[in-house]
Amino acid sequence: AFLTWEDVRVTVAGGGGPRGAPDVRILDGISGHARPGEVVAIMGPSGGGKTTLLDTLAGAYVCHRPAIISLFHSKGTLINHEINEFKGRLGPGMNKKGLILINGRQEKLAYGTSAYVTQDNVLMSTLSVREAVYYSAQLQLPDTMPLPEKRAHAERVIRELGLGDAMDTRVGGRITKGISGGQRKRLSICIEMLTRPRLLFLDEPTSGLDSAASYHVMSHIARVAARDDMTVVAAVHQPSGDVFELFHGLCLLAAGRTVFFGTISDATEFFTLNGFPCPHLRSPSDHFLRTINKDFDEETVESSKTQRKTAAEAIEILATAYRSSDYIEKTTNQIVEMKNMDGASFRRREQASFATKLLVLTRRSFLNMHRDIGYYWMRLGIYMGIGVCLGTIFYQVGYSYSSIQSRCSVIMYTVALLTFMSIGGFPSFVEDVKVFRKERLSGHYGVSEFVISNTLSATPYLSVIAVLPGAMLYYLTGLTKGVDHFIYFVIVVCLCCLLVESMMMVIAAIVPDFLMGIIVGAGVQGVMMLNGGFFRLPNELPKPVWKYPSYYISFHKYAVQGLYKNEFMGLSFPR
Repeated sequence: AFLTWEDVRVTVAGGGGPRGAPDVRILDGISGHARPGEVVAIMGPSGGGKTTLLDTLAGAYVCHRPAIISLFHSKGTLINHEINEFKGRLGPGMNKKGLILINGRQEKLAYGTSAYVTQDNVLMSTLSVREAVYYSAQLQLPDTMPLPEKRAHAERVIRELGLGDAMDTRVGGRITKGISGGQRKRLSICIEMLTRPRLLFLDEPTSGLDSAASYHVMSHIARVAARDDMTVVAAVHQPSGDVFELFHGLCLLAAGRTVFFGTISDATEFFTLNGFPCPHLRSPSDHFLRTINKDFDEETVESSKTQRKTAAEAIEILATAYRSSDYIEKTTNQIVEMKNMDGASFRRREQASFATKLLVLTRRSFLNMHRDIGYYWMRLGIYMGIGVCLGTIFYQVGYSYSSIQSRCSVIMYTVALLTFMSIGGFPSFVEDVKVFRKERLSGHYGVSEFVISNTLSATPYLSVIAVLPGAMLYYLTGLTKGVDHFIYFVIVVCLCCLLVESMMMVIAAIVPDFLMGIIVGAGVQGVMMLNGGFFRLPNELPKPVWKYPSYYISFHKYAVQGLYKNEFMGLSFPR
């Protein structure tokens, strides 16, 4: 995979500030290339545009609205480029332009041909290292590969990344302590390297790792790249000297501008020629970043000249010098050469079938729900306790005329409580949606598999938390006797729980922050409860908004009506 990018520009509408604010430019005319078997490092200070460039390269292959623009080359020659606006991993409000080619063509990356290890380690906290990689292998690798072979391949990749001793340790998260941050990073890399992709994008692969672990991980990636002709592009924050020597190419960014692109040896020569030589015994990577980091411009950078220059001045000098240097001409010539290469097309690799994905996701989700105490077990304990309270307060209400109100109150409270308490599992929903988004972007599975598997795995737990507390309060309060009446009661309550779980999952997809999601979920359920026909009779509700359409949207209306009919039809209450 010969990857080239030319004149990539990214701007944020309004800069994320108040409406009407000018656009902020994050990337300004970035060009470069990456070859098979090589590791290209994108380096620069924080906020320089490293992750933005990586996101743009990794997800910018759905192109549309081409436009021809003219660009002046550094040597004064006029070149026409086709610039495209493209969609990708970047967020809303970000405008992207540029020409990104793979093997000289614009094409969408097919599954299995590329992988992206994000800066954030999005993993399922309840699984062990072994389970996380095994489940991912079953999702990514084709059905034609036998299961023992998948397990052997997964275990081999785990050991290659130095996670053999932590195989049976859980990832850990909100509730339990698990593996370290560095091990999580290696686990994320491990999962994405299962398919041996032709293009590998790494965002901060050495963050959280000590110098020895960083070297072993990056040297392993470099060996795999050389062995399998894999093209690797990595955004690296602060590599050690040993790690820095593993890189074949360097893209140095500062304030969204290209300070240098080329080989490591050329970078040192370029800085020296422009008055910023690397001091003796200092790592070149440290020197480059110290020179162009303008966050601390009170402290000036060293120069070979008599005066001392700030980082902002150094960036201007280096960026201007690069645009008129032989290095950019060399880069441009290599881009033109690589664009003319006729590499293999990116065909979609075979992966697991829909049925296999559904089965694996259902098993994984069921195991996650079983181990996460906040998902259902905590709610079950609360429901059982409230079931005892409700059953003892309304113990054997009998068949007097006053028991009508008691029965209505018990039914309404049961429906309202069991559904309202679904917001308690919202933090777990948010974590599931984060994992889903990351794995979906990587092409592991789609929306259908996720929704169906999540529903199948949740149904047994919802049945348990509906049957046990329901049976307790049903017979303690003395509601209508009969197995058929009880079964209907439990089914309605279970369906209400399933409906609210689905609604909360939708809210989790829209509002990723769990605190905001809990507030939104509670508000939506509160409005539905008010319009369910219990607190105000249906014919007394104000017709605009509250009766039409809110009353008919509220699921409480249907649940309460069904349970009231189940409870009162055929009963008589003497005055």
